[in-house]
Formats: sequence, structure tokens, C-alpha cells
Amino acid sequence: MSSTIEPNDPRLRWNGAVSIQHAKDYSMPWRIPYEKRDLFAWPLVERAAMPAGVTLEFQTDSDVIGLEIEPFPDRSPLDIFCDGKFHSSMPSENSDYVKFTDLGSDLKNVEIWLPQHGELKLKSLKIDNSASISQSPTKTNPKWITYGSSITQCRHSDSPRLTWPSIVSRLSDLDLTCLGYGGNCHLDPMVARIIRDSEADLISLCLGINIYTYSSLNDRTFQSGIFGFIELLREKHQKVPIIVLSPIFAAKDNAETQPNDVGFTLRRMRREIEDAVHTMRALGDKNVHYFDGLDIFDETQAHLLFDGVHPNNEGYALMAKKISELFGPHISTLK
Repeated sequence: MSSTIEPNDPRLRWNGAVSIQHAKDYSMPWRIPYEKRDLFAWPLVERAAMPAGVTLEFQTDSDVIGLEIEPFPDRSPLDIFCDGKFHSSMPSENSDYVKFTDLGSDLKNVEIWLPQHGELKLKSLKIDNSASISQSPTKTNPKWITYGSSITQCRHSDSPRLTWPSIVSRLSDLDLTCLGYGGNCHLDPMVARIIRDSEADLISLCLGINIYTYSSLNDRTFQSGIFGFIELLREKHQKVPIIVLSPIFAAKDNAETQPNDVGFTLRRMRREIEDAVHTMRALGDKNVHYFDGLDIFDETQAHLLFDGVHPNNEGYALMAKKISELFGPHISTLK
């Protein structure tokens, strides 16, 4: 026997979501404001419907937890943590029910990391019939928003706990909101508005690879896009550290040295990003910082790129370790 918890139950916390769509038969987390989705480019909307970095959190003494979900193809697994410790991972591709067992009957804080790739519509949560459920304690650790491309969404990680933002959030004790949109990191002003209007103690922006691949910005628009994006954030986050990361090494299509359709190489993009940050610092914004992507993942790690652009699990773990070290001095000032 089991008890059924409705997906819109206030005891469930959707941490890391920008908005929640509460429909008649399900609840679904979004990484943009769902009601304003028509104001975003449609490929970004598709990625924003995928709950990368979102956790479903609550407190329970149930030994078994089940999630009744709508089937979805090509969807990542779900991972469950109990009192901060990883317990197990379960596949969800084309599944309508995911069950975690042997969790123990002690009272525990539960975090279910939702798939970083593929939509998730929760129809109900199931717990043991005799079990209790309540809100998990309010988080007090610093709120971190990270924006980027597929290298931030980490579609091909084996599970959501293995993405580099997930690893960094645990290593550095940060409350994560992941705005990694595969193929769709183009300095969209509407995304800047999301970050501006969200709570944040630390912001990181991983810029360049999508703009290079799609030739979406050029000499005239690239640096001005960076300036405009960060200035939008500064309307409400005047003193929050903003860390700007340039692209990690890419081996595919000779991107380091091969100009794209508007004349950019990745090497040149790194210089442009660094110059943009230096300009903002020279004008008085001492809380914006530049990190070279090659200090995070360089040519010597190219064997960890499974397709010449995206790291494998080992590569993302390496990125997470280096990013945590680079973030360290900035995080220490927040605690």
C-alpha cells in the first residue's frame, strides 16, 4: 500500500526551477517563466522545458519513493540523495514510473535530481502508506546561477549528479540554478532578465561556443552583447560576483583556429571576452571577473571529449574540480 501525494502539494519544493507549470494532471518544472515562453526563441524553449539542475526536495521517513511521470523518449535518469548522500540512480527513458527502494524508515531530507535532458511531468509522488512527508528545511547556502550552452546542460552525462554544475554545487555547498541551454547560449536579453529577477549570490556565464558554432554574433554585436547582458544583471545584482568563462578547448572542425562565417575563431573569442571583462572592470565594476576556459579544460584533455566538443563523465568531473577551485576565493566571501 502507498500514499499518493499530488504534484502541486506545497510540501514539495522544486529547487532550481524558474517556474512550475501546474496543469490538471501533472506539474512540470521550467527553466524560463512558463507563462512568458512565447517571448523566447523556440529552440531555447525546448531546452528550458528540460529540468537540468532541478531537484525535487522534501522530508520523509518512507522506505520507498515512487514517481508517476509521463513517458518521454531519450530522457536522462533520476538520482536520489538522502541527507546529502547519494543513494541510487534509476533510468527514466520512456518510463511512466520510477521507484527508489531501500531508503530506510528513518526521517531524512530527500533530494531527487531530475533529468538534465528530456522533459519531466510529475503526475504523483508515492510514499509508504504509514510514512510522513513534510517540507525540507529552507536552504541557507549561497544561491548560484550559471548560464551556458550544452556544455553546461551536460546532456550526455550518464546522470544528473554527474553534470559539472551539479558536482560544483555539492563540492562548494551552493544552491544551484542551472540555465544551461543546449545550442542556445546567445546572450538572449530575456535570459538576462531571468537572472536579474532571481535571487543570486554568485553568477557565472559560460560564453562563446554556441555563438561560434552558429555565427550568431559578430564584430559589431559580440562585445556589445556581453556588455548589455551584464548591465541588465547589474540593475538588481549590483555587487554580486559575476564570473565570465570563455570556451573550453574544442577539437571539432578546427574551431580553435578555423574562422566561422563571421570571422571568429575560439582563440579570438577568448580574447574578445577577456577584453570585454577588462573594459567593465576599468569602468568601475570590480565584481566582474574573467576565467580562461583553457584553464578549466585544455588541449591536453582533448581525449576526454567524446565528440570533439562535449566532455565525457571524466571530463565533466575534471571541469567541476577546476571550477570549484577557481570559484573558491569568491565563494568564501559569501559565507
